[in-house]
Amino acid sequence: MNKEEFQKKLKSYQEPLSVSVSISLSNYFDVIKYILEDFSGNKNLPIIYISATIPSKSISTVLDVYGVDSKKIFFVDCISHIMMSSTAYSERTVFVESPTMLETIMLKAQYILNKYVTGGSVIVIDSVNSLAIHNDMKILSEFLHLFVTYLRSRGAYFVILSMKEQSNDEISNILNFVSDEILEVE
Repeated sequence: MNKEEFQKKLKSYQEPLSVSVSISLSNYFDVIKYILEDFSGNKNLPIIYISATIPSKSISTVLDVYGVDSKKIFFVDCISHIMMSSTAYSERTVFVESPTMLETIMLKAQYILNKYVTGGSVIVIDSVNSLAIHNDMKILSEFLHLFVTYLRSRGAYFVILSMKEQSNDEISNILNFVSDEILEVE
């Protein structure tokens, strides 16, 4: 589907669900903008952005350039520490030492949900491919299944980004298992 169809599809969701979004590098930031601004903004929902590909500070900078209001965005940053980027304290960012620490990622997201969120929310994993590089596929599958189950109980939308250029059959099978819907954005 093209970007306009993707935007319409996102706006059509009325009930929380788990969505896998397959994107290419060429439309990476546009898709993120649509999810963070159009989708969650339309529903007035806070966002927990789990960054396993690009440090949260870099994502925040890009969102500022795009004019995305970041007041309702919280980050679970799994990559800054191993990239030796800045991990300075921020009220809206929690850090995990490594993308291999899947349980800690889930606990940090739960912490943000419990402390700052009442009602629904949107949880974004960017990206499952990065997590697959750092983790055993069976463990990653179990993590995503448990995380989806927990988020359903919290009434949260769950968006799992995957990069087309980095995907394989094993990642696709995991996403088929944990996703209510799979979208491919051209």
